[in-house]
Amino acid sequence: MVNVTELVIAFFISLISTVLLVFPVKQFAVKIGAIDQPEARKIHTVAIPRLGGLAIFLGTVLGLLYLQPVHMHMFEIVTGAVIVILLGILDDKLQLRPVFKLAGQIAAAAILINGGLIIERINVPLLGLVELEGWSTIITLLWIVGITNAINLIDGLDGLASGVSTIALISVLIMALGDYRIVVVYFCVVLIASNLGFLFHNFYPAKIYMGDTGSMFLGYSVAVISLLGLFKNVTLFSFIIPVIVLAVPIFDTLFAIVRRLYNRENIMLPDKKHIHYQLLAAGFSHRTTVLIIYGFSAVFGTLGILFSNASLSISLVISFVILLLLVLIAELGAIEKGKKPLINSVHKLVKRANDRG
Repeated sequence: MVNVTELVIAFFISLISTVLLVFPVKQFAVKIGAIDQPEARKIHTVAIPRLGGLAIFLGTVLGLLYLQPVHMHMFEIVTGAVIVILLGILDDKLQLRPVFKLAGQIAAAAILINGGLIIERINVPLLGLVELEGWSTIITLLWIVGITNAINLIDGLDGLASGVSTIALISVLIMALGDYRIVVVYFCVVLIASNLGFLFHNFYPAKIYMGDTGSMFLGYSVAVISLLGLFKNVTLFSFIIPVIVLAVPIFDTLFAIVRRLYNRENIMLPDKKHIHYQLLAAGFSHRTTVLIIYGFSAVFGTLGILFSNASLSISLVISFVILLLLVLIAELGAIEKGKKPLINSVHKLVKRANDRG
């Protein structure tokens, strides 16, 4: 049984701790030179400290220390989180090459997989329960690394990654409460509180950025929580549900990969063509762009909740309809400038395939 009083106390411990911890973390970031300098690809015009994710991590830890959750894979989860945090701090300071960051993410995922925290089976619409067997390791690795990078890639505007993660976590929290997954509830509550505490400093105009320390930690945390909750109860959840809940960062990442592969660009290097940049190009303000993406994230999160017990085929169709609307809005920014990156890319791919045929 969930102790509401304990959850409320833990929530405020994490919330207040994160709000207060941002101040010393900001000073530490300045001291070690973890500063985000303005450049052509970025929106901000003044130097802003990174490393804010360290405050999110510490706020989360303090909340969990109060709740003291017990789980058979807790050691592996904590070890992986520490690896991700250390990797993020190094990157915020030194700007590591993408291959080194990927290696660190794989190491964190490998610890979880080696400890036995894997996706063993999924419930596929029309097919039913599918045992993954030998594919479990690969799919779990791709999920953890993929979600970690999806949140990392969407961290392009003030408050965007924190807000999108919070909305996804609220959706998972509601489902976990209905399924009495206490450990998932504990993790969600303290992470939501820490995110909100950080948003106090990070919402536009941001005074500090979470940096890769925060975006990778949030991505890793969301991936792990989905392993503990969404993938573990095959009677209530399917692999479609976590994809719906995290649709915005997942599909933005997939589009980025396709776009970069088509343009023969390094898929691990950043660019200025993500959904949030296209909305800015369409003329929306910084704050409005973030709120629009919050709105779509909330819609997807709601769909995940509503259809967790309903026809997943219907939920999938509706989700993709909304996703197409999101892509259409994103395209408006490019159309304003006389460019249609996604439309042109699809057209050229079709033309190229016809020519080869």
